[in-house]
Amino acid sequence: MSTHAKRERLLLADLLETAGPEAPTLCEGWTTRDLAAHVVVRERRPDAAGGLLVKQLASRLERVTAEFLAKPYDELIGLIRTGPPRFSPFSLKQVDEMSNVIEFYVHAEDVRRAQPDWTPRELDRVFQDALWSRLERSARLMGRGVPTGLVLRRPDGQTAVARRGTPVVTVTGQPSELVMFAYGRQSAAKVELDGDENAIAELRASKQLGI
Repeated sequence: MSTHAKRERLLLADLLETAGPEAPTLCEGWTTRDLAAHVVVRERRPDAAGGLLVKQLASRLERVTAEFLAKPYDELIGLIRTGPPRFSPFSLKQVDEMSNVIEFYVHAEDVRRAQPDWTPRELDRVFQDALWSRLERSARLMGRGVPTGLVLRRPDGQTAVARRGTPVVTVTGQPSELVMFAYGRQSAAKVELDGDENAIAELRASKQLGI
């Protein structure tokens, strides 16, 4: 049975292929080639991917990423479609679902929403719930550096506290849109913000959302 992560992986590969290697993305400074190389390195080179979080490994990550950026774009797309090698933890279905559902959803939207004529996807309740369950677990990590209190709320009233503090801004939207907001794509997220006007402006402009 196809998993959410596998579906989003294949969609991301299709979007990258259609857009071509030099298209813009929502990732500041990244083209679609940069994004494709990032996805491949994260899955296939764990020895270098740690540089995303550990400063001491950043230079290694930069070198390895440069190697993949030099590969033909079609090869990068093929590696994304194929998925991780057997030795990668991501090859395990449970790890793939836990770690890659949001990763691939967000990056697919990074490609889609960078285009001027993009429209929101219609996502079913099961997938929205899957996104929400993962967002609940990661909310505090995503919001740890923001300058305000931050509460994420679904239209049905379910909430997740991303950061305690005052003043508080409440962000309301479908889980898919809350994910985009919490992962630093504030300007592209279809959400409503409620709270102090100055706090809302600070939150919208913050570069501290996400990892």
